[in-house]
Amino acid sequence: MADSISLKNGKIVPDIVVSRLPLYLRSLARLQEEGKEVTSSQELATRLGFSSAQIRKDLSHFGEFGKQGTGYNIAFLKEQLKAILNLDTAWDVALVGVGDLGHALAHYGRFADKGFYIAALFDNDPAKIGTEINGVTVQHIDEMVDTIKNANIRIAILAVPVKVAQQTVEKLVEAGVRAILNYAPITLSVPPEVKVQNIDPIAHLQKMTYYCKR
Repeated sequence: MADSISLKNGKIVPDIVVSRLPLYLRSLARLQEEGKEVTSSQELATRLGFSSAQIRKDLSHFGEFGKQGTGYNIAFLKEQLKAILNLDTAWDVALVGVGDLGHALAHYGRFADKGFYIAALFDNDPAKIGTEINGVTVQHIDEMVDTIKNANIRIAILAVPVKVAQQTVEKLVEAGVRAILNYAPITLSVPPEVKVQNIDPIAHLQKMTYYCKR
């Protein structure tokens, strides 16, 4: 799993920079909803808790989007960030594991609002195979590789038990998936070209308890 990405011009962008771009995009969307047309790195910094210098440095990896003294045109910067993040197209997503968590994720409407569509569902529970969630039929996990390949799905959400997470992710890689949102509390081993984003609520809670005084 790479900690940086390379642009077409060969420039290397740290992964931590890329991880902040969706936060900038979200703040821009809120500013737009408030009726604003122009913003500044300082205003974004105040909203996000970053320094204005950090925001300017992050954006400079991808080009010049504003002018000193005039700030950023919100609509323009928003569209540029969407293009950088490849969000100017819709993405089909495979969801593996339709237990309580997976079922909730399949029903989560915000995915579609942001251009991510749950296009395939997989599980190994006979009681779930053949059922439908939002018009998508749950398939047996044995059908996963062929289905994902045929549909050219590049993104997957993993919501399976720890004991089967690694073998499941290996099948996803075989199927051509290159981005995985992992809800299993385990560090997965994947090839360098595959990006894994771990979502571990327990680890986050354990981190936060450090700051909770008795």
